[in-house]
Amino acid sequence: MSRKVTHHLPPAMLAQYAAGRLSHAFSVLAAAHVSLCRDCRDQLAAHEAAAGLLLEEAAPAAVSEDLLPRLLARLEEPAASQDQQVEDGARPSGIYPGPVMMALKGRPPRWRHLGSGIRQALLHHGPGGSLRLLSVPAGRPVPRHTHRGTEFTLVLQGGFHDETGHFSVGDVEVADARLEHTPTADPGEACICLAATDAPLRFSGIVPRLLQPLFRI
Repeated sequence: MSRKVTHHLPPAMLAQYAAGRLSHAFSVLAAAHVSLCRDCRDQLAAHEAAAGLLLEEAAPAAVSEDLLPRLLARLEEPAASQDQQVEDGARPSGIYPGPVMMALKGRPPRWRHLGSGIRQALLHHGPGGSLRLLSVPAGRPVPRHTHRGTEFTLVLQGGFHDETGHFSVGDVEVADARLEHTPTADPGEACICLAATDAPLRFSGIVPRLLQPLFRI
């Protein structure tokens, strides 16, 4: 990607990602953003290097007696072949980075219409949060809403703007209960985003609120 990303993941989220402490939804979004953003890749490498130093300096800890045999047994297991990785969708395809293709299991998104031309493909929904692709027609606004938790939105195609600024491919918007906004897609082409949330949105309009449980958004 030639464009320089201007809206990044928060440093605290990168640190949690490096430590493996993010939920599945947030972890996939972080991996997708890092794959598009050189600056965040460099920061992630610094976090991982710091974590490695901490491990080297940590005091020895007791382990179970069968740990070594179990590790040796794992080493003898066949590694996943390159063909299997491709089958699982590890490689980027079109606008979709590798982590998104893995979430899609290597298949095209299964879009579902939400109304007003807006579509979603739900990739994950569980107690820890949801992960979805959203496609918004050019120039079309998303119904006004705020948030019960935190939402990260990564732009994969086109762009959008709201009360906080403008976001293009590779940018991430971070939104929480302090932000009520009406994201609106740029003219030209549909805006496709990867959105990760840890709680349902809070829509202002009655119709979106009625449909919300059906679409799990």
